[in-house]
Amino acid sequence: MNDYPIPRRVVAIAAHPDDLDFGCAGTLALWARQGAEVTQLLVTSGDKGFEDDRPLEEKQEIREREQRAAAREIGARPPYFLRFPDGEVENTPALRREIVRVLRAVRPDTVLTFDPANLAFDNFYRYHPDHRAVAMAAYDALYPATGNRNFFPELLLEGLEPHKVKVVYFISPQQPDVWIDISSTFDRKVAALRAHASQIKDPEAIAEYVADWARRVGAPKGLPLAESFRRLEVPD
Repeated sequence: MNDYPIPRRVVAIAAHPDDLDFGCAGTLALWARQGAEVTQLLVTSGDKGFEDDRPLEEKQEIREREQRAAAREIGARPPYFLRFPDGEVENTPALRREIVRVLRAVRPDTVLTFDPANLAFDNFYRYHPDHRAVAMAAYDALYPATGNRNFFPELLLEGLEPHKVKVVYFISPQQPDVWIDISSTFDRKVAALRAHASQIKDPEAIAEYVADWARRVGAPKGLPLAESFRRLEVPD
């Protein structure tokens, strides 16, 4: 953990169900095992992960149910779902307000989300438009909006006072500076991914796929299985 303290309360923010399970479920499971309270925030319900004509509400319900099951596998609390349109996310004041609402309600010391500095465009999954929009919206919500009462004053009427997040870990960055050994929780990461039965077509193969990825991530630091991050402290 690079000698950084274990978080007390964590919010992990992503665009779609399964994003967090691919990117950081091993770390979230490790922190939960070490006593952290882990909450997930999904901006969309991932309904465009289905290529059929089922009703929107049915697609959302399936993917939300799978994400709840995945959260249980890693010891996280029930997720928040904002239900913004899948594939159409934009960094708008409306999205930032909803992210701020959750951060003020949960009051985490630590946030995990996509890295807004990932702009190499050398990988279609990493640069999915929803991922880029959520990265920027989360970054803009973290500072200064979450901690400043002049942003979204309507939230004050809901009893949601400003809150200062201490640190953010950006998931799968181009230039990581933190590597976390997930050997002890790798099985939880795999179980979380297998919970996404509508999206994981070969549940047996997924373990080796993510193990290969985690070995490559950990290799520069001599870790058997790892997830990497870019850590940034949020100013007061």
